[in-house]
Amino acid sequence: MSSSAILVVGGGFSGITAALEAAEVGHEVFIVEKNPFLGGRVMQLNKYFPKLCPPSCGLEIQFQRIKNNKNVKFFTMAEVTKVAGKSGDYDVTISIRPRFVEPGSLDLSEKADALSKDVPSEFELGMGSRKALYMDVPFAFPNRYVLDKDNCSKDDLASLAGTDIINTGDAAKEITVKVGSIIYATGWKPYDVTRLTNLGAGSIKNCVSNMQLERLASASGPTKGCITRPSDGRAPRSIAFVQCAGSRDENHLNYCSYICCMASLKQAAYVREQYPNARITIYYIDLRTPGRYENFAKKILADDKISTVKGKVAAVAEDSATGDVLLTVEDAVTGIKSENRFEMAVLATGMQPSLAGQKLPVDVALDEMGFIVGGEEKGIFAAGCAKTPLDVMKSAQSATGAAMKAIQTVRGR
Repeated sequence: MSSSAILVVGGGFSGITAALEAAEVGHEVFIVEKNPFLGGRVMQLNKYFPKLCPPSCGLEIQFQRIKNNKNVKFFTMAEVTKVAGKSGDYDVTISIRPRFVEPGSLDLSEKADALSKDVPSEFELGMGSRKALYMDVPFAFPNRYVLDKDNCSKDDLASLAGTDIINTGDAAKEITVKVGSIIYATGWKPYDVTRLTNLGAGSIKNCVSNMQLERLASASGPTKGCITRPSDGRAPRSIAFVQCAGSRDENHLNYCSYICCMASLKQAAYVREQYPNARITIYYIDLRTPGRYENFAKKILADDKISTVKGKVAAVAEDSATGDVLLTVEDAVTGIKSENRFEMAVLATGMQPSLAGQKLPVDVALDEMGFIVGGEEKGIFAAGCAKTPLDVMKSAQSATGAAMKAIQTVRGR
């Protein structure tokens, strides 16, 4: 029996957009999100294109739309583990991990602060910590704590046992839903910088990734929005941006990640807003600022404190005495190879599809990089960065397109 319901795998900006587009024309929609909260990668940003507004600018409106639409049901800490059937008639098995916290929006911060262990925060990309009972995402949706039971001591669990809203006996469960079409909006993850050993990633404290800089610049981040050196908390007087860190490289990501140049220009503006005397150098292969972003690039690069060098950074080292970062660069224009000193470096690491290295529970192919290819003849569609690297605006447009195709599928058109 065919179904008019639609499954959306991924609860980031693309997934939410696709879900709401379908729900608001009358279709039942299920969102499956592996993390405890919706919002995805955009939630980690300080600002996003094209308006340079904070994540709350778009996401809070979307969350309100979800709350107000009875057609949308979402499952967090959940994964699709099995898909059986055919286009128009799929049975989907969803596995849901225990949250150990019952529904409700009680403030459990005092309970959380009293727990013994500080755990590295995945949301802060290793630059901050959280407690085992946490809601570390700004304007979290659902507005509900989650308990990381594996990082609780016996005393911690004893202290939580008397709280009605905390259920330490919660267990994993499986549910099955029937849908007619599936949208994969699983987004992207930053390329693993520890693989970029020649660029000092993971070993040099004052060499951070572009996503880590977003967290440093964010008011909700580990430094409350102050961009400082991780080694000593000082304001950097000079920062290098290293483009294509892992992108356009046959040993890593063989494609252009599309947003990296624009992200570095945006982040250069963050630094200049905070530190009027800071010196910034952007090392690039090609500066790619497509379409409407060309004017943005011109505006940023008009700043006499921001310079660009066309050249590949071959190596990054650390001055152990000062914590400064030393970049070995060959200037592609002059042919001169030099070592350049900065107080901080930012690696513009690429966008890798979140599905890279995974096996899907549906018969849909991934290319060698992990992007979804095909599947439309089966009523399965890719949206946003599950399909190709995109910025937030184009991800939303892609999600709308995927939603329209899914609607056509379940309506038999």
